[in-house]
Amino acid sequence: MNPLIFSLVTATMMSGTLMVMMSSHWFMVWVGFEINMLAMIPLLTKQHNPRSTEAATKYFLTQATASMILMMAVITNLLHTGHWSVTKTIDPATSAMMTMALTMKLGLAPFHFWLPEVAQGIPLSSGLILLTWQKLAPLSVLYMTMPLMNTTLLTTMSLLSIAVGGWGGLNQTQLRKIMAYSSIAHMGWMTSVLTYNPTMTLLNLYIYILMTLTTFMLLMQSSATTTTLMSRTWNKAPLITMMLLITMLSLGGLPPLTGFLPKWLIIQEMVKNNSIIMPTLMALLSLLSLYFYMRIAYTTSLTMFPTANNMKINWQLKPTKQTTCLPLMIITSTLMLPMSPLMLILE
Repeated sequence: MNPLIFSLVTATMMSGTLMVMMSSHWFMVWVGFEINMLAMIPLLTKQHNPRSTEAATKYFLTQATASMILMMAVITNLLHTGHWSVTKTIDPATSAMMTMALTMKLGLAPFHFWLPEVAQGIPLSSGLILLTWQKLAPLSVLYMTMPLMNTTLLTTMSLLSIAVGGWGGLNQTQLRKIMAYSSIAHMGWMTSVLTYNPTMTLLNLYIYILMTLTTFMLLMQSSATTTTLMSRTWNKAPLITMMLLITMLSLGGLPPLTGFLPKWLIIQEMVKNNSIIMPTLMALLSLLSLYFYMRIAYTTSLTMFPTANNMKINWQLKPTKQTTCLPLMIITSTLMLPMSPLMLILE
């Protein structure tokens, strides 16, 4: 893609997201979603092949459907209340429709089917944008309208998303699909605590974006898209592969690493609000996600020396671009757990 066109499309996509985040009028929120969606499609089709075209078509149809449901909910709310304000009272039927529209844009279960397919058909750089930046606009609207949303529906979808994110990734060998199912599970954790403490949702979002950004940058450094290619990277870049595995374990929420921090705080917040069964189920279901991360670690690193490596050595070494901020990102996405007392004080 031409650098000038790429910068123009990226600026348009960011301006659409910022318009959603700064608007207090439902029509402007809808316009921001549409601008963001239309600017995202060229980024999905940077590589001109049938798979990226199919992924962009699926993304367009899903997002257009969600925008249509959102606009129908807004018009219904206008007929009942007579206003366009985001933070005013919402009709119960409108609340359910808005919850469905926003969770469809986020990729929460049972509206998650499009996310792994789209993530698999696009380049790693576009997948990074899809799984990080594209979550900001729907989550910001959910954050603003949380007191007015259907909490029972949202909590049910959150628990279902954590289960689907774990079960769906169990039989995957494609790293982009694994990251998509990980995103579904993390979105479930974020929306589950939105009812009790929205600040925890923002903390989880920041840490999730940091860990996902680090993981995708390491994948782009090693040019790995499957677990087989990850096994081969041990022969040419063992340090990058080791850092990638540690970052993935942090994404799974292994206790010594940064990814355990939001899960710990969310469970603590729910227990404070006398919710015991929900965090117990969430913790048990998150073991599924941790399992397939551990399986990746086993197949790519624990079967190495002193045992034999069954993967062929990749002699054609591709020069990778060095990223200056990558060491800092690896440190913060894996070793930030000692900062948890400071975060609790600031909260």
